[in-house]
Amino acid sequence: MRKIPATMVSQHPDHARKPYWHSDAFIRNQEEILEAHSSFFDLGVSEYKWDWEGKFVDEAVVERLLSEYYEDFRKAPLGKEKFLTFRLPNPKVESEFRLGRAFMGILGATGLAEMANMYTPPLFEVILPMCESTQEMAAIQEAFQEISSLKHPLLKIQGASRLQEIEIIPLFEQIEVIVNSPEIVRQYIDYFSVRFGRKPEYLRPYVARSDPALNAGLVPTVLAIKLALSGYKLLAERTGVELYPIIGSACLPFRGGLTPYSVAQFVNEYKGIRTALLQSAFRYDYPLEDVRMAIAQLEKDLPRTEAVSIAEDDAQELQKVMAVFKREYASVIEPVAPIINSVAAVLPKRRERVQHTGLFGYSRGVGSVKLPRAIGFTAALYSVGVPPEIIGTGRGLQKTGAVELVKRHFVSMKAELQRAARYVNMANLESFAKKDPAWAAIREDVTALEKILEIDFAPQTDEENEHLKLTSEIFRELSHHSVSGKTVEEAALLRKSLG
Repeated sequence: MRKIPATMVSQHPDHARKPYWHSDAFIRNQEEILEAHSSFFDLGVSEYKWDWEGKFVDEAVVERLLSEYYEDFRKAPLGKEKFLTFRLPNPKVESEFRLGRAFMGILGATGLAEMANMYTPPLFEVILPMCESTQEMAAIQEAFQEISSLKHPLLKIQGASRLQEIEIIPLFEQIEVIVNSPEIVRQYIDYFSVRFGRKPEYLRPYVARSDPALNAGLVPTVLAIKLALSGYKLLAERTGVELYPIIGSACLPFRGGLTPYSVAQFVNEYKGIRTALLQSAFRYDYPLEDVRMAIAQLEKDLPRTEAVSIAEDDAQELQKVMAVFKREYASVIEPVAPIINSVAAVLPKRRERVQHTGLFGYSRGVGSVKLPRAIGFTAALYSVGVPPEIIGTGRGLQKTGAVELVKRHFVSMKAELQRAARYVNMANLESFAKKDPAWAAIREDVTALEKILEIDFAPQTDEENEHLKLTSEIFRELSHHSVSGKTVEEAALLRKSLG
């Protein structure tokens, strides 16, 4: 049985500070080779996500890693001790030729490793983003098999016979799909059994945290993941196929709440998760030794947890509650989008990107407004002193009356909301609320959270007080239509994450 990584590094550009290994906060695509090596051998992570979705990518990644760091990978082989996992471009929304290039890179890496007398295959898994059905997973499997079976003297890849199938990690990114994902996985197990005459040894379903939160709000996202984890546990028991879930966590509570200082809380909240994503802010906005210790703790603790089973009655009630929270959240996002977009436009760039083709927030089903990606969305709202965690949450608790039910399944809800509340600028929110009923609804969220959960909306540290001053300055800049990227970046440095 292969080693299941507990920590996976991603290239999400949410860091505020420059990386410990670099002289600049901006990371060019050719520098990601160094980043991958440093993540493996300086930080101690087990897996690095090599992202083909919506960004430029070095297609010679394995060749570069093995040629530049040969001895390190002799001791800790790719595919055995350290893992490089491609996130594919989803052919629904990106050019299919990029998919073919990714597949050829995987096959070429197999031949390269064999020629270099290294462990093979070094790459054997892919992440399929925005997965919504078994059919999409099956299409990727069949496409890979067709490409791997190509026969021509000039295209003969040494060792390719070792890799006749690809292991697919489905990434589920919308709350409705996340809730239904155990059924998608079950159907894929059935498909795989028919096609290969055997069940897969294991699967690694991957639940997003950022995009579903952007589209539905904090509470529905967490509850959807809890329902999925319960479903995966039951599915594994029924099929005999081990399931090792992955979660796309980031530092700010809206996008996951995982920092080097919240490992115990995170592990307790997401019992049953086997792999946690570590985005750029986690690695670069905190002291290096604290980051290393947190990674070691995750590697130790995540494999020991077991998902909480949710009874059918509770599951049905949670889905009803989620719908109310989502409605309250969504009702205000479209009207406040112009301010979000104004601030997001001046955010500092951290990675090289092609035009991103992901969910784009509300272009799918809630009005016609376009929003920035989740990092920019979160950064913009924190920058004006209105963290997105609170949006829809107070009104959702008030209108459902399901406080105890939600707290039972989202155990760190109060702690996460209290952390976000320390970055609220009440003066800014009051000013927004006087001019727009959407912002007034967010003001109702604050009032409800103060009353129901006894949340204190005030900074508690010197850094948080300084952040408050900067958000007041950003508000003044907004009123003059001249938001400064420098001020926005200074605020991000104080909260230890761009977004």
